[in-house]
Amino acid sequence: MKPEETVDYNIKVAWHAISRMYNTQATRYDITTSIGFVLLNIDQEIGTPATKIAPLLGLETRSLTRILRSMEEKGLIYKQADAQDKRSVRIFLTELGLEKKEISRQTVRHFNGKVREKITQSQLDTFFKVASQITGMIEGKTLFDDFDLKPLRQETAAH
Repeated sequence: MKPEETVDYNIKVAWHAISRMYNTQATRYDITTSIGFVLLNIDQEIGTPATKIAPLLGLETRSLTRILRSMEEKGLIYKQADAQDKRSVRIFLTELGLEKKEISRQTVRHFNGKVREKITQSQLDTFFKVASQITGMIEGKTLFDDFDLKPLRQETAAH
């Protein structure tokens, strides 16, 4: 099977193209794609618990910690103890953070608008359905339950 015939290759290539495009835009405004996505997931009214952001973005906690530190240094966010649970920290946007969030929001909307100009709703519906099914298969953690390399090793040893 050629790489371009595999599902994972096509998803990876598409995501890398999107990521590069977003990073090109983000650097014009002194942020990164990761920062933009975090900004988009912070509630500007009541803030967002720090522990809720990583799962929303599919990030590891360590990666998010680095991003949040960078965002704090850039003056985009501030942290505050949660009013109900003092052990929890909420992330809030500064005025600059609100500006960068709006830039991120407009960038995402522009990209999606351009895609929708070229790709029919029916095609997008199929894409969303397939992407959701693939994600569900992976998150179900059963994809490799029946996968066993032992027969391959035995076969290789015989040759």
